[in-house]
Amino acid sequence: MSKSNPRHLKGRGAQSQVPNRFEAHTHEWLPEFLEHCSREEEDLQPTTQVTRVFPKTIVNKVESPDVRMPYSMNPYQGCEHGCVYCYARNTHEYWGYGAGLDFESKILVKERAPELLEAFLRKPKWKAVPIVLSGNTDCYQPLERKFRLTRACLEVFLRYRHPVGIITKNALVLRDLDLLRELHRHNLVAVHISLTTLQEPLRGMLEPRTASAAKRLKTIEALSAEGIPVSAMLAPIIPGLNSHELLDLARAASERGARSFAYTVVRLNGAIGPLFAQWLERTMPDRAARILSQVRACHGGNLHYSRFGVRIKGEGPVSEQIRQMAALARQRFFKDRAMPELNTTQHAAWKTGQYALF
Repeated sequence: MSKSNPRHLKGRGAQSQVPNRFEAHTHEWLPEFLEHCSREEEDLQPTTQVTRVFPKTIVNKVESPDVRMPYSMNPYQGCEHGCVYCYARNTHEYWGYGAGLDFESKILVKERAPELLEAFLRKPKWKAVPIVLSGNTDCYQPLERKFRLTRACLEVFLRYRHPVGIITKNALVLRDLDLLRELHRHNLVAVHISLTTLQEPLRGMLEPRTASAAKRLKTIEALSAEGIPVSAMLAPIIPGLNSHELLDLARAASERGARSFAYTVVRLNGAIGPLFAQWLERTMPDRAARILSQVRACHGGNLHYSRFGVRIKGEGPVSEQIRQMAALARQRFFKDRAMPELNTTQHAAWKTGQYALF
């Protein structure tokens, strides 16, 4: 691990505020004034601010053919986990904030999420397909300890016998093991645990407010011991940074009982490109140029592809090496394993008043 820059902001992924591309005017502090300005500390080490918002809907149809989820929902907008590479950062701009420190320090809480979900599931024309919690931001980020919106939503899914998927990198999911057991009893839940690195110093800088890799692996083990289907999301794979860990990550997940894994190659679109480049310069300046060069090698000379079909896995020699490692990992560690299809019939039985038969 390279020696990090002393200017690195501990506990935050993004290292600066960045302008919102939709705003006509922005402001910034000039370097020559910062040392005399009492606002520097406040601007560079922001405390988390919570804003309650009241959207009219909570379930979103996922249009991207690259993502294997038909519908998603997010009780929170913005994410205190602070993963510097997170693709969801760009969505914070639609709420009037920046994709940098704003994304991880200004969290929007959708307190009516359980009510909105219940109203959605009661629609007469709705035919059940799995709805994924955390299609955008982590439903078990730190504020969930206080607001418990994810737990309340799981109670709704159980009440209406509706299939649900969960994506998280937080061991807090085990708090709701009682609900997960009941959902699993009806084959209504699958959990996907994100794993990015086994190197704790790197994890602490790359994903500063997430659970450690050791806790995530214990979470996979605990869920698997209950029979709850778990998949490992090895994402993102960053060439030159964590790509060499792919086999080790897959092995570790397999040994804890994961039934499958998936991976994506990092794509640094929108504001994420400059944020990630700045993060590299502050954390490992001697490797920054090489890592960015390998990322570009996966995306036709750019930091990202927009093209469906290739933007998630990339293409070219570097991407092909990652693909081959993933294929080897699948053969070695996940042969004859697979995630089950969730039950979509019991919600229809609930609508007819016959769900008690299950």
